[in-house]
Amino acid sequence: MRRFFENIPKDLWRDYGWQIKNRLKTREDIQKYIKLLPEEVEGIERTKGIYPLAITPHYFSLIEPEDPNDPIRLQCIPRREEVDENAQRLGEPDPFREEGQVPGLTHRYRDRVLLSVTTFCAVYCRHCMRKRIFAQGERSRSTEELRKMIEYIKEHEEIRDVLISGGEPLSLSYEKLEYLLSQLRKIKHVEIIRFGTRLLVLAPQRFFDNKLLDILEKYSPIWINTHFNHPKEITEEAEEAVERLLRRGIPINNQTVLLKGVNDNPQTMLELFRGLLRIKVKPQYLFHCDPVKGAVHFRTSIDKGLEIMEYLRGRISGMGIPTYAVDLPGGKGKVPLMPNYIINREGDKFTFRSPFGDVVEYEITDV
Repeated sequence: MRRFFENIPKDLWRDYGWQIKNRLKTREDIQKYIKLLPEEVEGIERTKGIYPLAITPHYFSLIEPEDPNDPIRLQCIPRREEVDENAQRLGEPDPFREEGQVPGLTHRYRDRVLLSVTTFCAVYCRHCMRKRIFAQGERSRSTEELRKMIEYIKEHEEIRDVLISGGEPLSLSYEKLEYLLSQLRKIKHVEIIRFGTRLLVLAPQRFFDNKLLDILEKYSPIWINTHFNHPKEITEEAEEAVERLLRRGIPINNQTVLLKGVNDNPQTMLELFRGLLRIKVKPQYLFHCDPVKGAVHFRTSIDKGLEIMEYLRGRISGMGIPTYAVDLPGGKGKVPLMPNYIINREGDKFTFRSPFGDVVEYEITDV
């Protein structure tokens, strides 16, 4: 789909550099194509200098212009709720205490670290958990900053898993990407390298670049954690990008965020997870929306998430059902949640409620 951009030649549309260069970054840019709502006009004006605005033509083309509550529109165009009284009172800039002793490195779990290597994103999602970093401007970490991260990992032999995130980590130059991955692969105790990227959704053209794929394949095993939130985001370009990664031996997991007005509907989630399985992306997590300043208007109740999880069971293969999780404030870790199917227990005798509403007694006996 190329809504609004039908006259752009196919070779330009498929070029990642063109997508980034032609991002919509102002009220005037957007108004060339759609009529903004009053709350969007206010949101764009009031978030200037606080939370930036940028939307790739690819992602913008997914908006249905006549639908004020279009799920893509809600994710990429600011509204006044980002900076109203509730947003400022209820949210925190860094609820998970990610800032550590080494700039850009978070060591919350014993065996893994998070590296935040850029403050640039192709699209600045309005629900982003790291909105605090974007006012710093669009930049990547210097080689010296990356070196300090690598030294920290070398000194901590308990670290097995490195998650490279941002901003958008795959916006790094080839040189910095090669440097980072080559140095990590020299560390014997590092077994897994993951990238947290939303480019499969926002600018999948990034993965039409064979030089990038060559680098990722060279330092295997590499995993991709991505972020599809709605079925509309599963485009032909996204499907092609996934296929290109898989053919290089790079598996892809998806981490959906539960967002009010975007996907807080059981049927929408079912369609999303069926679509992801169809293109060979594994639904890994459904995250409860974080209490981040500027994003609290997207939060639902936990009961809504449990309702969705209950709806999925029996309607899609188990491999299509993610783990519903809450990331606890204060850096206390992720807690998985699921509906309770145990009605009663007496010793080794259990009474279950099935996903279809049946009541079943089940007794465990010694063999």
